[in-house]
Amino acid sequence: MNNSTRRRILIVDDEPLIGSSLQQALQRWRFDVTLLDDGKEALEQIDREPYDMVLTDVRMPNISGMEVLDKVKSTAPDTSVVMITAFGTIEHAVAAIKRGAYDYITKPFSLDEIKICVDRYFSTKRLEEENRDLRKALDGGYSLDSFVGENHNIKRLLSSLEVAFESDASAFIQSENGTGKELIASAIHYNSSRRAKPFIKINCASIPENLIESQLFGHEKGAFTGATRRLKGVFEEAHEGTLLLDEVTEMPPHLQAKLLRVLQEGEFSRVGSNQLMKTDVRIIATTNCDVQKAVAEGRFRQDVYFRLNVLNISIPPLRDRKDDIPRLCDHFIRKYSAKYAKSITRISQEVMSRLEGYDWPGNVRELENFIQRCVLSCKGSNEIRLEHIMNYLPDSDLLTASQSAAMPSGDLSLEEMEKHLIINTLQRYGYHKTKTAGILGITLKTLRNKILLYGLEARSA
Repeated sequence: MNNSTRRRILIVDDEPLIGSSLQQALQRWRFDVTLLDDGKEALEQIDREPYDMVLTDVRMPNISGMEVLDKVKSTAPDTSVVMITAFGTIEHAVAAIKRGAYDYITKPFSLDEIKICVDRYFSTKRLEEENRDLRKALDGGYSLDSFVGENHNIKRLLSSLEVAFESDASAFIQSENGTGKELIASAIHYNSSRRAKPFIKINCASIPENLIESQLFGHEKGAFTGATRRLKGVFEEAHEGTLLLDEVTEMPPHLQAKLLRVLQEGEFSRVGSNQLMKTDVRIIATTNCDVQKAVAEGRFRQDVYFRLNVLNISIPPLRDRKDDIPRLCDHFIRKYSAKYAKSITRISQEVMSRLEGYDWPGNVRELENFIQRCVLSCKGSNEIRLEHIMNYLPDSDLLTASQSAAMPSGDLSLEEMEKHLIINTLQRYGYHKTKTAGILGITLKTLRNKILLYGLEARSA
């Protein structure tokens, strides 16, 4: 699985114990999980948000798992579907596979069966994505011509990329979430002299602290409980290639000294070994935080920052390049019209004026997800009009971040204060529910219940 991006899985099962056990297991395995107990609600959710995989029970009230399968295959063909049932037969399994299911699992099942199935799918998908990236690079897909935008901030970014393409120095990419840090990192690798060598990505914020050292540097057999075999770390795997350290400022302080040695000397040792190993790796690091503040607070070593920040690349947020919104919309319409076999070619001026008046706290990623949903919901027209976006916008409008985040004046009830706190936090983190729940100190389930209670579904879609 690509460590820099958490895969999104939707579970649909009307048996609470099974659904919750699957959800907890998949979250332990570092997936972003949504759990629903109703097929009809699942179909609505699939229309609202993209998923990498759907795990669905076959027999459910109202709408069956087969109907969920048909819906996914017709609207999101790149999403895999795994069928789960207590009434499995060879005939049912064959029928499900013929209709597009990736796999068919019978109850009672073990979590090991689920993990094997999920890991097998995402391992295959990761290889396909790596091959696609390589083909894209060979076809010029990561050339400067492929970047959308004419804003002066983007032109400045492209100038800095030209320097990064010609150099082998470490690069530090700083930007908000959703601006395209991974795309920029991929462009640097595939336009460098290391393009034919490995490009490995790891998210320092998503790996548990007790595992990240092993992921980075590898471990010897017996180094700790559960270390049943020798494991290569990403510094070995990426030898002669490029290593992307996403959200590097979240790396635990005790590992930053070990990282510094790799940056200075090109050497490290596996966990459980004193033997020094050499590696030749170009490092690209990214962060969405204020690095100077992290250094001042002692959370990130200044000497590590200096070593990484040889080439500094800053990606502008979408609110600072709003004149590029029409070009980006056109690009995403072509992309998703082709993907979903639609004939949509444009956006109405009324809709476009609203898009240009919005601050896009989730940046280009939020805009892309919005256009994707619009393309999916646009029927009987080759133009995205106001009626096609009504379900996704509060009060049929896009509000600026400052307007929507403002706390109403006057006395407020606790419920009103809670509602606005949730709205503000959702906006600040680009409507990422898992991050929002963590910041608010509540569970993801509680956050979803609050969203339903306060009628915020359209805002958080």
